[in-house]
Amino acid sequence: MLNFRLASILAIAASSLIAEPANPTPPRSPDRVEACDLLVVGGGLAGSAAAYEGLLAGKTVCLTEITDWVGGQISSQGTSALDERPTQRSLLFYPRGYLELRQAIEDHYGLLNPGGCWVSSSCFMPYDGHKLLWDMLKRAEKRGRGHLKWYPNTVVKELGYRPSLDRGSNRNNELIDTAIAIQHAPQPGTSPLNTYPLSETIEDAYRYEDSEKFGKTIIEFVPKQTIDTTNDTTDNNNTTTTTNWYVIDATETGELIGLADIPYRLGIDPASYLEPSSSDPDGDEYCTQGFTYTFAMETQAEEQTYELPPFYEQYAPYYSYELPRLADFELVYTYRQIHTTDPGGFRPGNVRDWPIYPGDISMQNWTWGNDYRPGTSVDNLIFTRDQLTATGQLDPGGWLGGLRTETLARGEENAIGFFYWLVQGTTDSQLGDGVKQPQPYHQFMAGFDTPMGTAHGLSKYPYMREGRRIIGRPSFAHPTGFMIWEVDISLMNYRDPYYQANLSEGEVRRLWAVLSGLDAIDVISGDLPIDDVQPRNRASMYPDSVGIGHYAIDFHPCMTESPPEKPGNTEREGERFGQGRAFPFPIPLRATIPQRLDNLLIAGKSIATSHTAAAAYRVHSFEWSVGAAVGTTAAFALDRDVMPFELVDNLPYPEPELEALQRQLNENQNPTDFPNTSIFNNTWDEWN
Repeated sequence: MLNFRLASILAIAASSLIAEPANPTPPRSPDRVEACDLLVVGGGLAGSAAAYEGLLAGKTVCLTEITDWVGGQISSQGTSALDERPTQRSLLFYPRGYLELRQAIEDHYGLLNPGGCWVSSSCFMPYDGHKLLWDMLKRAEKRGRGHLKWYPNTVVKELGYRPSLDRGSNRNNELIDTAIAIQHAPQPGTSPLNTYPLSETIEDAYRYEDSEKFGKTIIEFVPKQTIDTTNDTTDNNNTTTTTNWYVIDATETGELIGLADIPYRLGIDPASYLEPSSSDPDGDEYCTQGFTYTFAMETQAEEQTYELPPFYEQYAPYYSYELPRLADFELVYTYRQIHTTDPGGFRPGNVRDWPIYPGDISMQNWTWGNDYRPGTSVDNLIFTRDQLTATGQLDPGGWLGGLRTETLARGEENAIGFFYWLVQGTTDSQLGDGVKQPQPYHQFMAGFDTPMGTAHGLSKYPYMREGRRIIGRPSFAHPTGFMIWEVDISLMNYRDPYYQANLSEGEVRRLWAVLSGLDAIDVISGDLPIDDVQPRNRASMYPDSVGIGHYAIDFHPCMTESPPEKPGNTEREGERFGQGRAFPFPIPLRATIPQRLDNLLIAGKSIATSHTAAAAYRVHSFEWSVGAAVGTTAAFALDRDVMPFELVDNLPYPEPELEALQRQLNENQNPTDFPNTSIFNNTWDEWN
């Protein structure tokens, strides 16, 4: 029987308003100082990939993570089902570390898909995701003669700065000079880590003072070697460009971006010729993609009994199979099955007929289930800049992670309620009565030795699909800041009447100028009528590509009203319009370089993408590719005494140092482009 002691653990405030500003916790003198070449904040796939490449380059890498597992999506977030596109998978065209990870899974289990799931070529246990990736990092440390310093249960609280290069467009920029972090551990005689869900511990984790649950260790991260701050020999007597370390934001929500208060976007971008399928003409920073607390459930031989969660009736109006073709329990169960007792058994062609055996285990990640999808100013998860200011999180010492704790708690309740709906529910919010039948042969898995590794059974951290996204640096071609937009990757049919109806005549012409490629000037001038334009059939190409990704533009849209589970609530209108196929896409170096801070690089989902593009730039292999690119770039920049922005500041003219970086990436089997996808090939039909 599921223990609903969580009802008290997950108790939340009745008010949905933003919490009162928190009193900043006073800083303490650091308990210890740790020196790094690379400080990687966030131990998910992007952070692990950055650390992996840094270690192979012989660097000292400090890796922090809010949980006690590396791997993010494949471990602490529970989504241990690799999201891959068939063409890329058929070619096994991935970065070397991602290929090593796939091979490690296959070697460990004796097959790549030990779960026997049908959504992926590889579904496996989250705790094994952590173990296998950790072993990879240790091997990389040994092979590259680097040094890995691992700080689990650690968050960054404050950043310190000093002036950077003072020249041209870089005037008044800064370098991160120090990072103050807090590591927490259980107080003697108290419950072990992972007893409580995240909503019960996250604010505590960001406070300097010890608490009833946790004792705190304050760590100051600093560069490994003292920098030469003597003046250079220019007439302006400027300071040197050299930095002796790099900080990499690989967090799931762009924490350092918010903490450092550098330019970023959040939520829906305004509709434009670059983001023509946007669901809002003005944009909406509160509407980000839904987040998910995953959980595991095990099939039993006997019927089980269940206790009704005290909060179930609040969330029941939300749950659904979503579509008639998905209204099948066996289909949903085997979708992300992460363990089967019969891995070599026969599987019929129709997944609805796949057998489920006692002892089989399924991980749940379902849109109208344990996805939680807030989208208004009173319940959004990731605080906007105005909300951070209102809650005091941008005050010195006031940072608490930048998330709304009450919404985390509601997401936790929603996930537990979804399990009860799966096994006992008889109503469906989208399909009506008579569709959902009880399935009482399954048990919710909770305990430290279960797949999620938590006493409560939910993932240690929610699966995040979208966070803060930086605005890259302005240039002649990108006067408002570099950004990857919808039109850069989408296979959408832009002759659909929707675009004529929702964009101005001038914007429609500019859209087709972008799509026309080399004929852009003729389209803008009117010499080439829009009806005569032959649109390119490829993604935008970038001379500074340092990695690759391929996935569909896939939305889990926010809900229209608050709370998300409100009876009769709907998904935000128009959010799915831009959903669909995408070309294989490059990862330009400029998308990882933020404004203002010269030794901060961005990995993971927080690179410079639009809301629509971000829906494709978010899955497992992409995270690894961008992390590998950023880790390699940081090590390269240290070795060459050059800063990343200097590798791209003269584009589109040749950049010899950039070309050297790209050669190094490709020589290290970290591809910067897909095969046969150059700018000279205007039709990528084989990738459709």
